[in-house]
Amino acid sequence: MARAKAVIVDYIGTLVNARYYDMDASQRTLHKALTDAGFEMDLAEFLEAYTQAHERYRTVRYEQLREVTNSVWVCEALNNLGCTVNQEDSRIKVALNVFFQKYVESLELRPYAEKLLRKIKEHCKLGLVSNFTYAPVIYASLRQLGINHHFDTVLVSHESGWRKPHTQIFQDALRKLHAKAEEAVFIGDSPLEDIKGAEAAGMKTVFVPSQFFTLKDLHDSNQKPSYVSRGLDDVYRNFSKIINVR
Repeated sequence: MARAKAVIVDYIGTLVNARYYDMDASQRTLHKALTDAGFEMDLAEFLEAYTQAHERYRTVRYEQLREVTNSVWVCEALNNLGCTVNQEDSRIKVALNVFFQKYVESLELRPYAEKLLRKIKEHCKLGLVSNFTYAPVIYASLRQLGINHHFDTVLVSHESGWRKPHTQIFQDALRKLHAKAEEAVFIGDSPLEDIKGAEAAGMKTVFVPSQFFTLKDLHDSNQKPSYVSRGLDDVYRNFSKIINVR
């Protein structure tokens, strides 16, 4: 059997846990940041407009698998409240950085995450593919956790335009890593976004249970990954077996 030339990993859930995150509090923080930037609006009216815009684009994101960044629906909410603004307005980007700060701070590496990354790099090229609506969050947290240097490439759906499980984002990662699908392994915690998507792209897959997805979730999804692990420690200990792709 040949060994894999590349390993690609999911990020949120697979490599890191979110210790705490309060969406309602974050939305109030976003409102304050926007009003501090000069957008005058009532909190309740903003929250209603924001929720409506978010839900409208959620359909695009999850049904069409086209990613839409937060600035799009924040801009739409503001315009619906009578504020004339476009999504490139620097005030929106500043407010989004404030909005996500607590989330970035809440992320922590799972046990064995960095050990596994170092082991992968000893044998293969290493990529990261993450579904996230605001790419600066991913880059900032990778730097904060001190693991950004491990990756040969990082793809975020915000920048790709495509969300997992669409095969395009996996194919783009493979192209950047100069690897064919049959030469690569994908490690992730989502039965549909990670396992189904990577399998459809022709990759070997490894399921890792997380705070978001359990072994029961995998069973209920009817997805059949190449390897079902108990955790990152399991992947680490059985890595040599896992990267034998064919």
